[in-house]
Amino acid sequence: MAQELGGSQIGALLETVPGIASVLRSPVADALVNMIRAGAGLGEFRVEDTRELIQYAVRRGLIGSEEGERLTADIEEATRRRAKAGIKAAPKAERQARPKALHKPAKRAAAKKSKAGKKRRA
Repeated sequence: MAQELGGSQIGALLETVPGIASVLRSPVADALVNMIRAGAGLGEFRVEDTRELIQYAVRRGLIGSEEGERLTADIEEATRRRAKAGIKAAPKAERQARPKALHKPAKRAAAKKSKAGKKRRA
């Protein structure tokens, strides 16, 4: 049965085997990277990543265990509601199209100004 390594075990392993630090990465680091990607719309939101980050915050004393439990319950409930409603993240092509659509009115306004300036000069 697989066992998770504790912080001191990982530290001892990193000291013992040269070069292993570049191969191993903390689950907290993976969760941070995944959450950043999800926040930027480049990846999928995963409840497992939030659990890992909440556990890390509780272990380090950044938040209390009761607050961590409430936060975990809130996230799980929101995820269940979203799944029931069928709400999913927008497809990548749709996300990429949105910013372009937002800039069109500004481009049109700039084009009108430049045309007006050309008429005045003539």
